[in-house]
Amino acid sequence: MNPRKLFIASCIALVTTSMVFSIRGDILDALGADFHLTKEQTGLILSPAFWGFTLSILIGGSLVDFFGMRRLLLLSAFGYVAAVLAIVFAPRPSGPIQFSDAGFLVLYGAMLTLGLSQGLVEGVINPLCLAMFPDEKTHKMNVLHAWWPGGLIIGGLLSYALTKIMGLDAPGVAPSTVTAGWQVKLGLIMIPAAVYAAMVWNEKFPPTERVAAGVSNAAMAAELKRPLFILLWICMWMTAATELGPDQWVGSVITRLANMQGILILVYTAGLMFVLRFFGGRLAHALSPTGLLTLSAALSAVGLWGLSGVETPGQALLWATVFGVGKTYFWPLMLGVTSERFPKGGALALAAMGGTGNLSVAFILPVMGGWYDAYGASAAFRYVGYLPVALTLIFGAMFLWDRSRGGYKAEKLETAAAGD
Repeated sequence: MNPRKLFIASCIALVTTSMVFSIRGDILDALGADFHLTKEQTGLILSPAFWGFTLSILIGGSLVDFFGMRRLLLLSAFGYVAAVLAIVFAPRPSGPIQFSDAGFLVLYGAMLTLGLSQGLVEGVINPLCLAMFPDEKTHKMNVLHAWWPGGLIIGGLLSYALTKIMGLDAPGVAPSTVTAGWQVKLGLIMIPAAVYAAMVWNEKFPPTERVAAGVSNAAMAAELKRPLFILLWICMWMTAATELGPDQWVGSVITRLANMQGILILVYTAGLMFVLRFFGGRLAHALSPTGLLTLSAALSAVGLWGLSGVETPGQALLWATVFGVGKTYFWPLMLGVTSERFPKGGALALAAMGGTGNLSVAFILPVMGGWYDAYGASAAFRYVGYLPVALTLIFGAMFLWDRSRGGYKAEKLETAAAGD
């Protein structure tokens, strides 16, 4: 087994996963025009990508010990390539498309496959990373998940570069050029997918911590019933909504409030997250994971409330910085704390947390949209800001409880087993 090679492959797999988000969002209008999709049909085609992501995390993470991490990771790479090719070569209608048309069904199935592949990656790389580095869980999870915003940046910049190189934003651009543009952009996803598949093709994988320690399936499931796990699970609903919900609306909201391109704020905060997550392990060691979660929640609350009242680009940059720093550590720390506090929960506990995070985003997006419609752009951020306020109180109580018991302590399992 080569832990360094497997870790790099995991980072590339996560880059592939997040590139799907940025590239898919960039090509959506061109894809819709090519297939004569209404906005309703576009939304319907996108929906399986999100619930497929969640379903795949839950199923893949739960069955990772049965199928093996290498097989599931290779399956995800195959899914990415197959989905991209299916979208590129899907039959195009000559006029308005119907739900029963072959082209629509192919697009729907391909988007579902993309979501399933994304979920398989998330369901595998988290337990893999924790199994390889049991003594550096928090640090390695932060470094691994630095490549989520890294992939967003890579996908976004590559799409932007191709737009300029191919003249896709020029007046009167030919429809054939627009079609070639979105196809080339989408095809970029296959490159990192092929790379990480080649890297893991013949590699030996370790067993998960739970399997290596001989923990039974019943004992694994029992971990999910513990009161502290349930509390963390509830918090995951709020941390994911705080981190990822505003990201989907920041372009529209900041453009409306500050008269600037809001997408620049999204790229900026993604850049902050990419850099800061490399130092998350050191901060967590200095403050303790629950202490850093408390600080993250407080900064997120202040940042969201500040963003809700911006009037100038300078104000938007200031409060986006505060929010970007605050939300940076939520996802990797929640998974790290889950693994350190509930190692017997294994991949099932991690899958439950990851799946919950994705479901949370699915719920918060339409809610934010409703607030946007009913109360204005600023209310969308201000009301979400109540979530990190509640999280500050909860995580603060956890931090004080840990201190009263001698400080934060990670539970370790004895390991000794072979992998797949």
